[in-house]
Amino acid sequence: MTPIARSLPALLLLITTGLAVAAPDEEALGKAAGYPAAKTRADAFREPYLVGSFSGMDSFLPSCTLAPAAEPLALKKAASEPTFRYRFAGRSLTLDDYLQRQRVTGLLVLKDGEIVAERYNYERTPAMRMLSNSMAKTITALAVMKAVEEGAIRSLDDRAQAYVPALEGSLYGQTRLVDLMRMASGARYVENYTPDDDRAVFLGVARRQGTLAALKSITERADPPGERFNYAGPQTEVLGQVLQGATGRSLCDYVAEKLWRPLGAEAMATWLLNPVDQQPLAQGGFNATVRDYARLGWLLAQDGRGPQGEVLKRDTLLAMTDASRQPEAFRPGRMEHHGKSYLGYGFQVWLMPGSHRRFVLQGIHGQAILVDPELKLVVVHTAVGKDASGDASGHHLGAERDALLRGIVARYGNW
Repeated sequence: MTPIARSLPALLLLITTGLAVAAPDEEALGKAAGYPAAKTRADAFREPYLVGSFSGMDSFLPSCTLAPAAEPLALKKAASEPTFRYRFAGRSLTLDDYLQRQRVTGLLVLKDGEIVAERYNYERTPAMRMLSNSMAKTITALAVMKAVEEGAIRSLDDRAQAYVPALEGSLYGQTRLVDLMRMASGARYVENYTPDDDRAVFLGVARRQGTLAALKSITERADPPGERFNYAGPQTEVLGQVLQGATGRSLCDYVAEKLWRPLGAEAMATWLLNPVDQQPLAQGGFNATVRDYARLGWLLAQDGRGPQGEVLKRDTLLAMTDASRQPEAFRPGRMEHHGKSYLGYGFQVWLMPGSHRRFVLQGIHGQAILVDPELKLVVVHTAVGKDASGDASGHHLGAERDALLRGIVARYGNW
């Protein structure tokens, strides 16, 4: 028997037991207990519960539901999987290398409407609903733009108080919708995911007194509206309130009818609610399967065309995602955010640098949907990063994910 033949049984044992393809930090993330979800909001972001909570947040927190399409958009699997390679830290790596290096729960590559690669870690499955975190901001913005198309919102130059009388005279009430869409209200607000940042204070007020009370608690501007990007979740919460005031519908109901079903969603989605006032958490409470996130990305890659026709106008998507339509200070390479100028920002969506229009929905701890309309390419990435940014812990999730995305794009065209 050859040395290779003698080693085959051992190799097969490693593969079947999962030892050869162990995901990072399995034990710390709760493998021995079956990756349990938390029972309280306070525990949901603690390591033993991250995996279970990020794929089951609606199992222990209140939520509303969005029904799927009667005829879901079929996502065929490609006959064969292409080889994806990327370079990081001086090494040439593969898609499977990436899943063994970073705390990814799900990863799907969609090209020309076909699934060309799909992976899951930590015993997650395609049927599980994954927490969006701030990817939900883009969904909220899409709903606002649909309301503009339908005339329920007259103009993005209107001030929020025109649709939310309870905000009359407040800082956010006097801010134009277009400035809220670009995260440029000028409000003094620090969102850096520390235990006592302005985000923590805002969410605390919202849970005790309701969303409107929290929005009215922000009273100081650091900059004139429209001039400087400052990432702050309350701006999205204002947009959620505006949508409700303009349409007379909840964010959950409106998105379900106008976006979720028309894009051809296969599974039910949920949106977490603030238990005090039962308002959907517009800035980050959406939950859906990886494949339905891919369907959302495909709608955007198709510039608003769903399986049954136009869901959003192409010009609407261009207004949101075309860097040339944003003020200079919000374009990739020009916009400063946490000391970097790599990304730009459109209407509640991040704009990527490169040779053509490409954008990405992003959420803390590693959530992302890359959309490349020119290449008809979508990449969905869900994760349980060790920290909010993905890089502060030294695991370099954000940086390596960017390298992976560049490698996937390179398989089909130019960055």
